[in-house]
Amino acid sequence: MAQTQHSGDSRNDAGSPVYAGGYAQTPYSQSPSMQQPAYGQSYQTPQQYAGGPYGTAAPTVMDTQATYSYENARRTSVVRAYAEMTAGLAVTAVVAVLTQMTGALESFLMATGTLGWIGLAIVQVILAVVLGARVMSMRPATARVVFYLYAALMGFTLSSIFLVYDLGSIGLTLGLCVGFFFALTMLALTTKRDMLKAGPILMVALLVLVVGELILMFVSPSDTTLMVVSAIGLLVFAGLTAYDAQKTRALFASYAGNPEAIERLSILCALNLYLDFVNMFLYLLRLFGSRD
Repeated sequence: MAQTQHSGDSRNDAGSPVYAGGYAQTPYSQSPSMQQPAYGQSYQTPQQYAGGPYGTAAPTVMDTQATYSYENARRTSVVRAYAEMTAGLAVTAVVAVLTQMTGALESFLMATGTLGWIGLAIVQVILAVVLGARVMSMRPATARVVFYLYAALMGFTLSSIFLVYDLGSIGLTLGLCVGFFFALTMLALTTKRDMLKAGPILMVALLVLVVGELILMFVSPSDTTLMVVSAIGLLVFAGLTAYDAQKTRALFASYAGNPEAIERLSILCALNLYLDFVNMFLYLLRLFGSRD
């Protein structure tokens, strides 16, 4: 299974987006075509049909039941991935609030300085890359622990937004992000448009966004530039959210009937969706948040 990773990027300004993750791509299985009977075989006796005495009635019922079971299993798997993502976001939120209440981040930075912040960023990138690249070979319990550890470290660093933005705007932006994320997910899972074809374009856009932000941070770090880049970043991660929603469904369809692989994939997909949500939240906060 070929895998692609987001490039890592963390900076020491509060509310800066963090890009890290693993994107697994799997060839999708195709259903075998049904063989049609040869011309002249339509007048078979009832005993020649597998099923009931009236020909295809029994196989039709069995196919309907199998299709229903398959769709139900795939739906359950997608829900599981979003549940894992929500749990990761809850861990991040709880750690961020506790860190702010205890002043742990300020104490850590006073003791370690800039090197401590850079070290945190490096550890987060390593965890995300390792999880994205090796999740299918890890034990599911180990992969889940790594994911929640990553979410906790993200919460520790994201507590810095409380030092820059007022609490009301953080809450308002969070609610806006939840609604935006939910709408994009529902659109991606119900539309007939294939967002998977946009994957390479979105990956290139993400790479250009990361490089562009690094360059503009040194060349033209103005408020106007920040707003423009934030708007572009919001659009990129909105597209990635829809893409990851459809990719999650497609991956689970490819691994239907393999519970252990489904469990691992739920963590990988949760990581991708988690990163989409966090980055959208940070871009929305930079666009609409009120600074203290």
